[in-house]
Amino acid sequence: MSRLVMKFGGTSVADLERIRRVARLVAAEVEAGHQVAVVVSAMAGKTNELVAWTDGAGPAAQGIQPSDDEYDVVVASGEQVTAGLLAMTLRNMGVRAQSWLGWQVPIIADDAHGKARIDDIPPEKLGAALDDGQVAVIAGFQGVTRDGRIATLGRGGSDTSAVAIAAAIGAACDIYTDVDGVYTTDPRIESKARKLAKISYEEMLEMASLGAKVLQTRSVELAMAYHVPVRVLSSFVEPGEAPGQGTIVCDEEEIVEKRIVSGVAYSRDEAKISLFGLPDHPGVSSTIFGALADANVNVDMIVQSHARVADTANMEFTVGRRDAQRAMELIRAVQPQVGFEDVRCDEDVAKVSVIGVGMRSHAGVAKSMFKALADKGVNIQVISTSEIKISVLIDAAYTELAVRALHAAYGLDQL
Repeated sequence: MSRLVMKFGGTSVADLERIRRVARLVAAEVEAGHQVAVVVSAMAGKTNELVAWTDGAGPAAQGIQPSDDEYDVVVASGEQVTAGLLAMTLRNMGVRAQSWLGWQVPIIADDAHGKARIDDIPPEKLGAALDDGQVAVIAGFQGVTRDGRIATLGRGGSDTSAVAIAAAIGAACDIYTDVDGVYTTDPRIESKARKLAKISYEEMLEMASLGAKVLQTRSVELAMAYHVPVRVLSSFVEPGEAPGQGTIVCDEEEIVEKRIVSGVAYSRDEAKISLFGLPDHPGVSSTIFGALADANVNVDMIVQSHARVADTANMEFTVGRRDAQRAMELIRAVQPQVGFEDVRCDEDVAKVSVIGVGMRSHAGVAKSMFKALADKGVNIQVISTSEIKISVLIDAAYTELAVRALHAAYGLDQL
């Protein structure tokens, strides 16, 4: 008997009627003969409400460490409510079900509260429950540290929970969301966006990390590492209404016809930090980025150029907008040690990217991108590339224009 993990996001369990629809989808998979584990998020908006409550508790007094572990206790409670309600609904339909919290599975995580990483999921308890014919309804987004404290996995962490559980119990993973698959770009911006039947793990990883909201980045990393078959599909259908729906995330070798570009992603959650008059000698970059790394501030695009003054350089890089002020504080703290002249922060920027495994074997992808943006009068501030993606930083006001222009430039509306 095959095993299946079904994951439902916040909009899919936003109220009792939607939870009843989820229960019908789960019951249909049980009827089809699967052993089913279900991972649920908190109801839509609930986590934001809980986070706001923790903010309302006020900042820590001087000399007192932030209560990150207690923050996790509060924000993890949303998933507990959903898991209990879904298990109750399934039982009322005659389906054997039981809710599981992160510490009961257990999903063992490190102690980086608020953004913990999963260390291990012993499969014995969960596997025994599934073998016994129970549906295991698991609270997503949460784990337990080795000293018994609740730890949350970061926003979107229920995707990570689902894929990690699938890997642990040898299951496929269906991610149910408010869209019916992975699209060439955001359909809210470009009405001609097309749904992809298949997308490679690598492409999905790039799209997730570059702003696409369909899957959380770490969930794709796990799926790729453990070869977990993942399908993205809509929860807003009844069982049997849309056979063969969704997008399959799989190994590149399973995609027969590889597209040069598979999608256009964007992120408005960006801030550009510019450093002027840096001493141009070894160790400077190490000091700056070391301070940011020690504070868990993630740096993305980086460009350095010679300044007009001899033996000095200018540098620009991007961080997440939430980290911008923290990054500025850290950089100013090392200014006496490094000796740069000035630092500035611009939060009115966006990152737009094109992604495709076909870039490996086709020249001219960058030329097409830069021409399409130039034709629309969009100025490029920073560029970064990898083997299968090109990203540019632009003025935030041009985000939608750039996305539409690039979508058309690569013929994605013709798929």
